[in-house]
Amino acid sequence: MDPELGTFLSHVLGWVYFIAWSASFYPQAILNWRRKSVQGLSIDFIYLNVLGFLCYSIFNLSFYLSSEVQEEYRKRNDGQDNLVRANDVFFAVHALVLSSFTLFQTLIYKREHGQRFSSPARLLIVITILGTGIVFAAVISGSSQWIDLLYYLSYIKLGISFVKYCPQVYLNYSTQSTVGWSIHNILLDFTGGTLSVAQLVLDAYISGNWSGISGDPVKFGLGFVSIFFDLIFMTQHYILYRNREDSYAPVSMVESNGEEKKKGLLLLPTYTKLNYMTFQHEDGAQRTPEVMTDLEMGAGENRPSSQH
Repeated sequence: MDPELGTFLSHVLGWVYFIAWSASFYPQAILNWRRKSVQGLSIDFIYLNVLGFLCYSIFNLSFYLSSEVQEEYRKRNDGQDNLVRANDVFFAVHALVLSSFTLFQTLIYKREHGQRFSSPARLLIVITILGTGIVFAAVISGSSQWIDLLYYLSYIKLGISFVKYCPQVYLNYSTQSTVGWSIHNILLDFTGGTLSVAQLVLDAYISGNWSGISGDPVKFGLGFVSIFFDLIFMTQHYILYRNREDSYAPVSMVESNGEEKKKGLLLLPTYTKLNYMTFQHEDGAQRTPEVMTDLEMGAGENRPSSQH
C-alpha cells in the first residue's frame, strides 16, 4: 500500500472512530435528561467508567505530550515512535468529561430503591488507587520509570472496561429489560470499537512495526472488549428482552370524568410548581398564586379562572 494513502486512511479511520465513540456518550445522557431518571442504569458502571477514562486520559496525554515518556518508549521499542494520535487524546478527555456528567446525573435524578454504588465496586476502586500509589512511589524512588506507571494505568483502564459492563449486563438480565440503557450508545460504541482496532492494525502494517499494537495494548484491547460486550447488549435489546415499555418515565396526568388518572405509566413525580391560575372572589379580589403538585394541576390547569 502506498504510504501516503495508508496515512490518509489511518487519519480518516481515526477521526471517524473518534466521532462515533465520542457521540456514543450523548444518547445515554440525553435519555437520562428526558426521563429525569437513571432507573435501569447501573450505578457501578458509571463510577467505574469515570475511573477508567481518567486513567486513559492520563495515559494518552502523557504519551502524546511528554518528551520524556516518548523517549522511554523509543528505548523499549527499537527507536520506534508510539502510535498515540491526537484523536486518541481528544477522545479520552472528551469521554472523561461526558462520563463525569452522566455520573452527576445519577446524583440528581430519580433512582430505584436500592440502586446505589455497590460495595464490591467501591473495593475495586480503593484497590486500584492503592496500587497506583505503590507504582507512583516506585517511580519517585527511581526503581521504575514514568512509562511503567502509564502502562499500569492503561491496564487499569482495560480491566475496568471488562468489569464495568458486567453489572449492566446482569441488571438487564435480572429485569428482563434494557429500558433505561440506551441502545444508540451501544451501536455507536460498536462502530467506534471496530474502527479503532482497524486503525491500529493499519498503522502497524504501514510502519512495519507490529510492536505498536503491543506497545498500545489498551487501545487494541478496548476495541475488542467494546465489540464483545456491544454484541451482548444488542442481543439483549433486539432478541432477548424486546419489551420497550418504560415504567420509569414521568406520569402524564389527564382529566377524565372529573378524576385524575395515570396514563399507562407507573410512577408519580413529586415535583411541584407554581399555579398562576387566577381565582376571583365575589368582591373581585384575586387570590395569590399557590404552590400545587402536578397531581393538583392536572385537574385545573386548563381552567384559567373559577367563580366562587
